[in-house]
Amino acid sequence: MPIEGRLHADRGRAESFGSVADEYDRFRPSYPAGLIEDLVALRPADVLDVGCGTGKAARLLAERGLAVLGVEVDAQMAAVARGHGIDVEIASFESWQAGGRCFDLVTCAQAWHWLDPAVAIPKAASVLRPGGALAIFWNHDELDAPAQAAFDDVYRRHAPELLASVAVGRARCRDLHLADLQASGLFASVHPRTYRWERIYSPAQWLGMVRTHSDHLCLEPSRRDALLDALGAAIDELGGTIASHYGTYTAFARVAG
Repeated sequence: MPIEGRLHADRGRAESFGSVADEYDRFRPSYPAGLIEDLVALRPADVLDVGCGTGKAARLLAERGLAVLGVEVDAQMAAVARGHGIDVEIASFESWQAGGRCFDLVTCAQAWHWLDPAVAIPKAASVLRPGGALAIFWNHDELDAPAQAAFDDVYRRHAPELLASVAVGRARCRDLHLADLQASGLFASVHPRTYRWERIYSPAQWLGMVRTHSDHLCLEPSRRDALLDALGAAIDELGGTIASHYGTYTAFARVAG
């Protein structure tokens, strides 16, 4: 299996989200206001949202008055985004045809790791107007120590391979993609920023969110059910809710003006 951060070749995982499109839209976390404010402050006339999914990030930008076009490979995910008023073209970003269109801002929320960087980076740069920006970002959660210990125990018992992937995935995701952008030579500046925020989860909310993760979707159903049951029981034992301390890791890259 490809390492976390280099998942574009794992098409089974990359294309697994359509089966849970409605749940993805309902349970996946949103993005922090500070990030959206910083994107709006760039004053883009138009935005291309790559791998827009159900439009969770695109909607936040559209609500601020920005013109947003989404590109999404999965028709079921795209249908949900369209239901929220987002204009979506169905294609992988690698195969998507810009048709001469250019944008002031290209965004990619929680999806850049599914793209082939050898194709996606130059393509993103090519559709940006002079001075335009690429912003790629991911939500990474951190739990309080008691919750993390309880969850680690659950994963060791029911899906130890997922525990291992989570342990290394965050750092690799951050470091690999920032290094890719810097090494491309296509951007005048590249810099990271992390936005901190918190969300409280009930058992139903946490399990709903976890069910939409591709590595969990690919588990054999009986194993997945046992894992989810054990996670729910762990949250109950922790008092019925858990706090997820999010860091939304963002890489901003600007082309020369």
